[in-house]
Amino acid sequence: MFTGIVQGMAEVVAIEERPEFRTHQVRLPQGLEQGLETGASVAHNGCCLTVTALEGQLASFDLMRETLRLTNLGELKVGSRVNIERAARFGDEIGGHSMSGHVMAMVTLDAIEATADNRRIWFQAPAELMRFLFDKGYVGLDGVSLTIGEVQGTRFCVNLIPETLERTLMGERAVGDRVNLEVDPQTQAIVETVERVMASRLA
Repeated sequence: MFTGIVQGMAEVVAIEERPEFRTHQVRLPQGLEQGLETGASVAHNGCCLTVTALEGQLASFDLMRETLRLTNLGELKVGSRVNIERAARFGDEIGGHSMSGHVMAMVTLDAIEATADNRRIWFQAPAELMRFLFDKGYVGLDGVSLTIGEVQGTRFCVNLIPETLERTLMGERAVGDRVNLEVDPQTQAIVETVERVMASRLA
């Protein structure tokens, strides 16, 4: 489980490509490697990955075909950075919202409205996921726990404070970028349960 509170950004330092498979190595932020072991879970842009090798601050992770298809991790190059969060531990403060690290799809950054102290970013989402997105609902974007500001058709926006822009990749995102989306797991469960109940009653 993750909380959507990004702990830092890690640089991709090496990539090994194989057919429909990739291993990449990242340099973790100073101190984030403390207590980390192979087999541990670390979210990259909101996608849960498993540590396969560890040497100081350098950690390696395998990305299989489904991960490369559904997330923006397949677009990474040496020198790219990713939002990093280690798995939450029992007793940790939940500053964001409960997240599984299972990316459902990518959304496209559609527009940026910037002011002196904050930024509103609009995203275009797949139509089939809009039933999970609503005003003031939770959403995970590249692993960042955010509150949806407004929904318009198949578009939605989030409002970002300077701290979020500085500590995460959101401050570097541009129009046209693809961002990993995870809907709130509780919202997904409620919506799908209600849909099943309604369908059974109409059958």
